[in-house]
Amino acid sequence: MLPRALLPVPILLVLALPARAQSAADARWVSECRERGDDWRAKHCEVRVVTLVPGGTIAVDPGQNGGVAVSGWDGGSIEVHARIQAEGATEDEAASLAREIKVVTAGTTIGATGPASGARHSWGVSFVLYAPRRSDLKLDTYNGPIGVRDVIGRMTLTAYNGPVSLEGVGGDVHARTTNGPLDIDLTGSHWEGAGLDAETTNGPVNLGIPADYSARLELGTVNGPFSVAFPLTITVQGKLGRRITTTLGAGGAPVRVVTTNGPVEIRRN
Repeated sequence: MLPRALLPVPILLVLALPARAQSAADARWVSECRERGDDWRAKHCEVRVVTLVPGGTIAVDPGQNGGVAVSGWDGGSIEVHARIQAEGATEDEAASLAREIKVVTAGTTIGATGPASGARHSWGVSFVLYAPRRSDLKLDTYNGPIGVRDVIGRMTLTAYNGPVSLEGVGGDVHARTTNGPLDIDLTGSHWEGAGLDAETTNGPVNLGIPADYSARLELGTVNGPFSVAFPLTITVQGKLGRRITTTLGAGGAPVRVVTTNGPVEIRRN
């Protein structure tokens, strides 16, 4: 029998919370994780916190099953909350499996290792990070979401099976997901930095744009409809419904958000 992939516990974009609120959020996650059983296997859930010194690109790879959420804060460190979920035939077996999972850090590179999953047991780690608002990021997930909030920097964000969510970000940002939606909220009056290049192969696009926002905007879908909640003056490339470009306000940095198979929805935020 092939091992069952452990479904990653969903993680949402997180606020940069005070320490007490962060502890409460972790406790709430543990409670929800324990209640989210869907089969005969027992579950063990815990959170481990690691503090790192900033320096260089923050690179996070949670492994086969897990997500990454990064929130910018005013602290002078990188605080890593590793949310660990292990499943086994019994509670003791699940807890024993969790003890074999290691959170691995080298400088600002973060990951997790553990035993091979099987038919009777599996595990996953999702990382919630609080990082300086000016940070460079390299985030990779295989079966899990990526979320970034209130961070400006050079970013390479790659999800293979999972959504990508961005809010209040800036810099030189490249985001890709193969199977999953793009949910992006622009903030302020313009994009700060070189621009945004975000693309999904199979998934919808949901883009929120403030009133009076300035940017060079490119939107596209090969197979899917457009829905725009406010008037736009557009340049059409190919058939209507394929790809459109427009200049918002005074123009500025390029903001490209496209999908191959999925609808595109543009709204005010």
